[in-house]
Amino acid sequence: METHKDLNVWKDAIGLVAEIYRITKEFRRDELYSITSQIRRAAVSIPANISEGSARGYSVEYIRYLRISQASLAELETLLVISTQLGYLQADTHKDIQGKLFKINAQLSGLIKSLKKFIS
Repeated sequence: METHKDLNVWKDAIGLVAEIYRITKEFRRDELYSITSQIRRAAVSIPANISEGSARGYSVEYIRYLRISQASLAELETLLVISTQLGYLQADTHKDIQGKLFKINAQLSGLIKSLKKFIS
């Protein structure tokens, strides 16, 4: 029986969290409890909601949690743009992460689409 740990989107989101923590470790120390913390929470929310939704089985609830993951992904994207504008994040690093965010969002969309067919 498959679990959330078998999903490529979950694995990719876990990898993203690790990368976000490495990157934000270099942010200014006075930002630790503001934008750094918010970026980390948004990143962690992505795989956390995938796993929580998966635990609810093939249901409308699962889709709801996947959409929450997408919302956290959008929040993370915005926070990274702000961090780049503030000079905390290099443009090339931002571009690399942007590609990963795009991939994860596409995976989430595909999973939602397949669940909708299964539930209908």
